[in-house]
Amino acid sequence: MLSVVIPAFNNAQDLDRQLAAVLDQGHDGEWELIVADNGSTDDTPAVFASWVERSPRLRWVDASERKGPAAARNIGSAAARGDRLLFTDADDLVGPGWLDACARALDALDVVVGAVDFTSLNPLPERGAQDPSPAHLRFLPAGIGTNLAVRRPAFEAIGGFAEELCVGEDIDLCWRMQLAGYRLGYEPSAVVAKRDRTTLRATLRQAVSYGRSEVTLYTRFRSAGMRRSVWQSVRSFGWLAANGRLLFDPTGRREWLRVVGIRAGRLAGSVEHRTLYI
Repeated sequence: MLSVVIPAFNNAQDLDRQLAAVLDQGHDGEWELIVADNGSTDDTPAVFASWVERSPRLRWVDASERKGPAAARNIGSAAARGDRLLFTDADDLVGPGWLDACARALDALDVVVGAVDFTSLNPLPERGAQDPSPAHLRFLPAGIGTNLAVRRPAFEAIGGFAEELCVGEDIDLCWRMQLAGYRLGYEPSAVVAKRDRTTLRATLRQAVSYGRSEVTLYTRFRSAGMRRSVWQSVRSFGWLAANGRLLFDPTGRREWLRVVGIRAGRLAGSVEHRTLYI
């Protein structure tokens, strides 16, 4: 049985569309859809309630006991009935055939990384869905939490998502599973469109949190072989200096702020952990 787990926190604006996309999958096997609410204070519960009579697959789980997306996913997974867990997010959008593609891939793998479409829901130039797995910090492949599927025994054997991590818990999960000997692979036909932050301030704040989390990951995995890349850091700072004009370009400003935010986050994380990773 498949269990789709969606962590939710104040996602009333986007949850309706995501529920429709998941329930429209048409998978022939037995499956359920769990929304693990992390203590929403908006109309998220009401949006969910409007769907309950439309599908017997839907289940609501109170995941407010512990805060954060990792905790919500773990609580939702603990309540799930399936032996295969599929994760996506409330503000994103699964593509047609996503459920079938994840199910097929899990026949041969313990962890499935799906393709991510960064452009459909955002004001960016159109490009195809991308494989996120090779791009993480020059260490092991990893996926992102909005498009991951795992075999439940492997997930439980490593203790699920690390709840002490507010960001980067998806990368951490993928790395720990591989280091424990489980098989990770990429499935290009399992596509999820990911929604970016809508304001420049939110984009910068998110980038800073990503940068801080990268230092945290380094402290957790350097003994397993994760290394710093001085050359990559030099290139990033060089790119910022050479492309400062993008601050005056409505299209490029967001990307420039994202890069500077990650660098600022790495600096803050280096101070916090007393280890240099910039």
